[in-house]
Amino acid sequence: MQSQPNFYSNPEKVSEIGKKFKRAEGKIELIKNLENKISDIETLIEFCELGEDDMFDELKKCLEGLEEKIEQIKLETLLSGKYDGNNAIVNIHAGAGGTEAQDWADMLMRMYSMYASKMNFDFKVLDLIEGDEAGIKNITFLISGENAYGYLKSEKGVHRLVRISPFDSNSRRHTSFASVEVMPEIESAPEIQIRSEDLKIDTFRSSGAGGQHVNKTESAVRITHIPTGIITACQTERSQIQNRETAMKMLYSKLTQRQEEIEQEKLANLKGEIKKIEWGSQIRSYVFCPYTLVKDHRTGFETSNVEAVMNGDIQPFINDYLRKSS
Repeated sequence: MQSQPNFYSNPEKVSEIGKKFKRAEGKIELIKNLENKISDIETLIEFCELGEDDMFDELKKCLEGLEEKIEQIKLETLLSGKYDGNNAIVNIHAGAGGTEAQDWADMLMRMYSMYASKMNFDFKVLDLIEGDEAGIKNITFLISGENAYGYLKSEKGVHRLVRISPFDSNSRRHTSFASVEVMPEIESAPEIQIRSEDLKIDTFRSSGAGGQHVNKTESAVRITHIPTGIITACQTERSQIQNRETAMKMLYSKLTQRQEEIEQEKLANLKGEIKKIEWGSQIRSYVFCPYTLVKDHRTGFETSNVEAVMNGDIQPFINDYLRKSS
């Protein structure tokens, strides 16, 4: 394909093919590693058959490693959606409840940041509105890495927290909510046409903690798509041009996902399925008191190790969702 005339004249196409090539290389490397592990196991079995008893522990270790690799391959075969290989744009919005809900949104942001670190993904804040006293009202961040969207799409929905509030002088139990929206990062979408006259673009100063200005120029950008009312914003890049480009990418992502959901709903209606496609469904509860439990209401998967989950250990929830929704 690279030998075709004018191949490099379309940078977007070159980038897209480059990403596909990189993903294919990763899958080939995974299969090669699997073949090497199988070869090592065959050799260890031969030693054990010859009476080398000290090789049994090594054989057991290799078999466990092989099982993990096979499970990884199984999961990756489930990530066959159109945008599963893309980076993920995640938005967390604190529900009603003031400081308590805003602190919960901040805790979720930390959880996803630590998850990204465990997965060797990059984590980058794109837009942030801090809470009045603590936490955050709203945050949008980008998680970049192989299959980031494919994994994190399972996090879309409402997350509920039950705990003794550190902000309540009477130490009463509070319930807080935060919504999580997850979209694939899309550089451009030919099927999505955005007219300049349909956009309202505002610029403002990037603000930091306590409302202090990060810079003296209006580099932050907010874009409103008038026909749909969709709003995107970015204030973390160095220039207004960069912030605008990022906000436009986010707009393409939101419009593309909106179109996908409309098509899914039409298909469900044609099939006669009673199925709602909505953002507001509660997907998971995190209970800190009177007992400890994190439970996914869609799959039934649960764990009592709340601390591990809040430190980013959410892959078991994601894996179970992928298996049961495939």
